[in-house]
Amino acid sequence: MQALEGKVAVVTGATGGLGGAICAALAQAGARVVAGYNRSAEAAQALVAALPGDDHLAVAAPVTDSPALHALAATVQAHYGRCDLLVNCAGTTRFVAHADLDGLDDALIDSILATNVRGPIACVRALAPLLKASGDGLVVNISSIAARTAMGSNIAYCASKAAIDNLTQSLARALAPQVRVVSVAPGLADTEFVQGLAQDWRDEQAARTPLGRLALPAEVARAVLALATQLTFTTGAVIPVDGGRPLN
Repeated sequence: MQALEGKVAVVTGATGGLGGAICAALAQAGARVVAGYNRSAEAAQALVAALPGDDHLAVAAPVTDSPALHALAATVQAHYGRCDLLVNCAGTTRFVAHADLDGLDDALIDSILATNVRGPIACVRALAPLLKASGDGLVVNISSIAARTAMGSNIAYCASKAAIDNLTQSLARALAPQVRVVSVAPGLADTEFVQGLAQDWRDEQAARTPLGRLALPAEVARAVLALATQLTFTTGAVIPVDGGRPLN
């Protein structure tokens, strides 16, 4: 399937488990992919070299640095002359028990909100002119089941994802009709990071999910691909990829 042939997609947080899977799915569908990274330049270069198709780029995209994001937009404009899809996948967190309010220090709160909330706004702001000019612009914000359940790595992380879903609605209204904006909200995904956690904890999380397992990164990527190629009358919505976890 080459449904995205001729399209250009920018993916922030591209070197993470979800970001890499999303890049691969979009490239497989024919898109030229801009893999945005923060500090992992070598990993991003290796990622784009392994993607199917050609004319992919690895470009610095530190989402808390607005001038750098405008430079990213300028690079995309100069190299491709267009941007049709932005996937806001960059994010950060750290495990802190919800009751441990002292453990959730101000620096961590600021880092989470700056990356997970301000970052997507700044990315959309930088790329909005190109997305509007596309004629078929789409922004996909990678959210989380934590936005709905308020259960996750810490309470600031949960709040940041709830903010992202609200932001999706606001941006969908503000950017219509030129640009659609949708959240994809995974449950716990079986990324390399999660695979490094205790097996008994992972098994417990899977057991609490009606479908009996964790989300696969490829399944999250297919949700993004479906929004770009099939669900073309969807905007301002939250698409769950969570195995029914809120049912428990």
